[in-house]
Amino acid sequence: MSIPVAYNDIGKSSKDLLTKDFAIGGVKLEVKSTTSNGITFKVNSHRDNKTGIIVGDIESKYTDKARGISFTEAWTTSNHLNGRLELENNLAKGLKLELIGSYVPSIHHKSARLNAVYKQPHMNTTGSLDMFSHNVNVNTTIGANGYVAGGEIAYGLKNAKIQRYSAAIGYSTFNYAVALQATNNCNDYAASYYHRISSELEASGKATWRNKDGMNAVALEVGFKRQLDPTASIKGKITNTGLVSASYTQLIRQGVKVNVGAFVDSTRLDQNVHKLGLALTFEK
Repeated sequence: MSIPVAYNDIGKSSKDLLTKDFAIGGVKLEVKSTTSNGITFKVNSHRDNKTGIIVGDIESKYTDKARGISFTEAWTTSNHLNGRLELENNLAKGLKLELIGSYVPSIHHKSARLNAVYKQPHMNTTGSLDMFSHNVNVNTTIGANGYVAGGEIAYGLKNAKIQRYSAAIGYSTFNYAVALQATNNCNDYAASYYHRISSELEASGKATWRNKDGMNAVALEVGFKRQLDPTASIKGKITNTGLVSASYTQLIRQGVKVNVGAFVDSTRLDQNVHKLGLALTFEK
């Protein structure tokens, strides 16, 4: 018996095709390495083309798969200290606990959140508690035979009020997937699809309608991914407002990948609003 996807992963195949691998507006660098005893080091950096500001972080992660324990710590260029402790299948089979915390020394700001993920056949539930604001977020999905339905609710313990809620349904197979989502207290609606046309070609589309939008219009975007060969691929997407994005990804060799992206506003071709970007990934 299968476990349905998490609530936030309903419609993920469409979202990934329309949003991932578009390195636009800056230069990104990611370096990742793993030691023989399971410690992973990762450095991320990003330079914004418009402002020239460079931001980044350095992260290390230790994983003990035998005991189901992992610990992650990170330090950012804005002097944020972040940590995450994960315990999986320790207290019960299918239960994962996470304690996530951060500290900003310059302003003495602290935050902490406790997450719990429980997976069983036909059910996938996630709960989150903010230790300082006392806000609770719970979402769950149920599903079978490719069908999935779920809901999410955020509740404030201090004021005893529901802060937001949403719902989603979906159906997926290896070759295609469809999803319908209602967010922002069921005021925003989105319908999406993903289609694996062949082993080299994938397509996706999404329509979004906002109930509180004065124009009462539907936003559309469609995209595709073409696998040129085992090491190279191209992606493209366009919206009904004339925004065009394209990217090219090349695996230079094992562990070295480069991604080039471009963004063009076809309604303002004579203006300085177009963007280029580059992303480099090194992994060992």
